[in-house]
Amino acid sequence: MTTPPSAREGSLSEIFLAFLKLGLTAFGGPIAHLGYFRDEFVHRRRWLDEAAYADLVALCQFLPGPASSQVGFSLGLMRGGGLAGGLTAWAGFTLPSALLLLAFAGSAGALGGSLGVGILHGLKLVAVAVVAQAVWGMGRSLAPDAVRASIAFSALCLVTALAGSLGQVAAIAVGALAGLVLCRGAAGTAGVPMHIPVSRRAGRAALLLFGLLLILPPLLTGVLASPGLAVFDAFYRAGALVFGGGHVVLPLLRAAIVETGWVGADAFLAGYGAAQAVPGPLFTFAAYLGAVLGPEPNGVAGATIALVAIFLPGLLLVYGALPFWEAFRAKPVAQAAMRGANAAVVGILAAALYDPLWTGAVSGPRDFALAAGAFLLLTIGAVPPWIVVTIMAAAGAGFAVLGG
Repeated sequence: MTTPPSAREGSLSEIFLAFLKLGLTAFGGPIAHLGYFRDEFVHRRRWLDEAAYADLVALCQFLPGPASSQVGFSLGLMRGGGLAGGLTAWAGFTLPSALLLLAFAGSAGALGGSLGVGILHGLKLVAVAVVAQAVWGMGRSLAPDAVRASIAFSALCLVTALAGSLGQVAAIAVGALAGLVLCRGAAGTAGVPMHIPVSRRAGRAALLLFGLLLILPPLLTGVLASPGLAVFDAFYRAGALVFGGGHVVLPLLRAAIVETGWVGADAFLAGYGAAQAVPGPLFTFAAYLGAVLGPEPNGVAGATIALVAIFLPGLLLVYGALPFWEAFRAKPVAQAAMRGANAAVVGILAAALYDPLWTGAVSGPRDFALAAGAFLLLTIGAVPPWIVVTIMAAAGAGFAVLGG
């Protein structure tokens, strides 16, 4: 049974505060972020229903860029009635980690030692619990019968066999095709119509701007010899050409920043380590890199250019796609495809629950017990995720201090 969405349009302050809370507490990477978003906006705030949320996830998995940030931007866009709502949601979710990494770039301090390692380990375990909760809840709603459960399991197998973004996109495509064939008679799960406050003309303009910004800066850089434009181009190109989220962008950034001599290899790795210790999207690693660039612009100016440039292509793409996506998902044949695609999303999340989350966090019986306890707090206890994050961070720190 889907959760009825709230029809009330929200204020920008409501949107900002909702996403700021997640920007301060959402640890664990893009898959975990999708779990946090689902808990907050589908169940707690009821901004949309389960199937509509899964549709957004499926769309953003298809597009280049940071999927969790694109989903958050879309949620703010719909809740706030336009672009201002989307940008407000993006700012609330992104600024905490960006500011923390900017501060790290200007100091030698970092989360180190056994205490820091313990805190980070606790945060990894709560990410396991958050994604397990999402898999369980979305599975019951979006894969409630044998056909869709089989699609979900097939997607899990496909993602396991084809690592990286290729497997994710292939799983959703195969799920959609299976839905066309097998799910036309299934109970309706397409959700109520989503109000997309973006015209098709605005969507086309966004897609055109995406293409122009991909083509023109390399041509203009040679003519204008502008360091700022070169920095923008390097980070925009990395954000435009990556599928699969933050970790996948690292080779592109390394090629653009380290191999050109703009940032040393040691500084690059130190910043990446710091990015693991902060909440929010991993793409905010760009703020650190922009701040420590050898050539100007660097500092706050470099961080701002890099941060905007790396997120901009993904946001332009989802803004451009949403008005066409809403019309597509309203068609009966598309609803059948989306039933299969949504079931595939469950399988993708289940695969991610195992690798990288489980394999990277659970190393023994105590870790399993802590993750299970966090899962019970979230599901049975209905404890807000930020409280569970605090508890698990404290538990990790406590065991580190005790030498366990």
